[in-house]
Amino acid sequence: MNKQSEMELNKPQPTELFSKILEGIKKASRKLVEESAAQGLSLVISVNGEAKDVPAEQLLSQVSEKK
Repeated sequence: MNKQSEMELNKPQPTELFSKILEGIKKASRKLVEESAAQGLSLVISVNGEAKDVPAEQLLSQVSEKK
């Protein structure tokens, strides 16, 4: 067995609870962007460690492209 295979075996596997938490975060984030876009608001996000004020509508179009 090579070193990379050993690392993969030792890597923690996401639990069902962790997966549900991540799914909840994704849903909440999308809802925030959708509701903010509907109200014409901007959101502050981190881009390369720098805070940026971005129109929620722009973020929504980016999120929709990734789906």
